Amino acid sequence: MIPVPIILQAAGEKPTVFIIGDSTVKNGRGDGAGGLRGWGEKIHLFLDTTRLTIRNHALGGTSSRTFITRGLWDQVLEQLKPGDFVLMQFGHNDGGAINDTLRARGTIRGTGEETVEIDNLLTQKHERVHSYGWYLRRMIREAKAKGAIPVVVTPIPRNDWEDGKVKRTPVSYPQWAMEVARDEKVKCIDLNRLMSEKMDTFGEQQVTGRFFLSSDHTHTTEEGAVMSASLLIRGMKKSKKCHLAKWMVPTRKLPY
Repeated sequence: MIPVPIILQAAGEKPTVFIIGDSTVKNGRGDGAGGLRGWGEKIHLFLDTTRLTIRNHALGGTSSRTFITRGLWDQVLEQLKPGDFVLMQFGHNDGGAINDTLRARGTIRGTGEETVEIDNLLTQKHERVHSYGWYLRRMIREAKAKGAIPVVVTPIPRNDWEDGKVKRTPVSYPQWAMEVARDEKVKCIDLNRLMSEKMDTFGEQQVTGRFFLSSDHTHTTEEGAVMSASLLIRGMKKSKKCHLAKWMVPTRKLPY
């Protein structure tokens, strides 16, 4: 049973929703360049911004590891106050190389405690690399220690198809994200499943060009970002005791 967090907010002070993740959460500078957007750029359509603040700290190219090692998580952590929310979605870049001269952003697959010691070819620093789950756990625990409420979001699916349906991976980052959330007793919205099922109903021909560009199977279009944000909110509404649900716009119809 997930314990109900105590939300303490100073009188008259609005809670903040901090959003962290990669380019599927905020594409580029968040200006719609190339016709691409992330769901973090559209979630404001469905949340009452007169009663809460939204800050999208997602950065393209980051993994759960590099969001921490580049100091981006510390920037969020120092702003957190009791009653704030942290929506976190990572996984798209965690499968990259653990050590190279280009990005060195990969993590050990899974949720275990194993580590690997490297001399990072990109940063020229010695580094102990952990698992995907380890980095998620760290951010969850540090957010909770500040009195904030973490919500894990599974990574959106890619526009890859097999036998007429979006290709599913039996054991990968969505499952690991859910495992960590369950173990840490925090909410997890399975956006990967929700979006895969919705894409299945449209079919590959409609999805490609409308929700994803034909030249990019990872990043969503403007409409794709609206769809993923809408499905995320729908998932929150259906999730028991998701405290962010109280700040949804009650009169706004979810388009997906």
